[in-house]
Amino acid sequence: MKTIPIPELNRHVSRLCMGTMVFSRAEQSFTDDMLDAFVAAGGNLLDTAEVYGSERPVGEWIRSRGNRVDIVVLDKALDATEKVTPEAIPKAIAGNLERLGSDYIDLWMLHRDNPQVPAGEIVDVLNAEVRAGRIRAFGGSNWGTDRLQAANDYAKSHGLMGMAGSSPHLSLATAKDAMWRGCIWVTEEDRDWYRRSQMPLFSWSSQARGFFSGRFRPDDPSDANMVRVYYSDENFEKLRRAEELGRRKGVSAIQIALAWVLDQDFPAIALIGPANRDELSSCLEAEKVELTPEELAWLELR
Repeated sequence: MKTIPIPELNRHVSRLCMGTMVFSRAEQSFTDDMLDAFVAAGGNLLDTAEVYGSERPVGEWIRSRGNRVDIVVLDKALDATEKVTPEAIPKAIAGNLERLGSDYIDLWMLHRDNPQVPAGEIVDVLNAEVRAGRIRAFGGSNWGTDRLQAANDYAKSHGLMGMAGSSPHLSLATAKDAMWRGCIWVTEEDRDWYRRSQMPLFSWSSQARGFFSGRFRPDDPSDANMVRVYYSDENFEKLRRAEELGRRKGVSAIQIALAWVLDQDFPAIALIGPANRDELSSCLEAEKVELTPEELAWLELR
């Protein structure tokens, strides 16, 4: 599997990041099997969070395999705007560490942003956590590019570590609305910012919650959230083109959609959430698909 460097961690991470929302202690054997398969394929990056309920099973797998130094853990907390305060951050990290059963987190992200708190105050607190050794680097999930820029401008002017990565929603299907309250999706203007900054982007819902699976069609409005977020003439034309390009390349439309995320002209990591080994295999094959600039533009209706 190809990798992307994260300078603040002084190491490379796999372009696919295993999402862990479907893992639980009640099904530890399933967790173990999926994570073993992901690592065997070259993956080393795992995404978890306070609200997923997956930190404990992920931590148990890491302890049973004795591979903590080989694994890059992306952990998150503070999933509502009002929770994000400088005072809450150390307590949130302590909770992550306790549930994970580790004495450090490689890349810790605020699950939401609170624009009422100056970015510099958040950067100061997170640098203190880095100095304490409890986290190695940090970033923002669902942070706008203006806030990311403000945080890193402050860090640079004060000789501090800045945001090492950002985790918004990016997919070939353009979102019309937030899937959940407080979520951020990438606009074309945002993509220009990522091109200029080259900040690593960790895309959640990189396959648009299955929009490209073939399960969703314009005449089927049964999933209200999918209709609200993804149903548009533009997105269904993108689906048609992904299906056509997939036929030419011998892969599925959803694999084309995942390849689109990975083939951006800035560092892009796709968070995946396979529910079984077949879905994991599909993602692993998609990671190998290479799209030309012309194919990328065609998929984007340009």
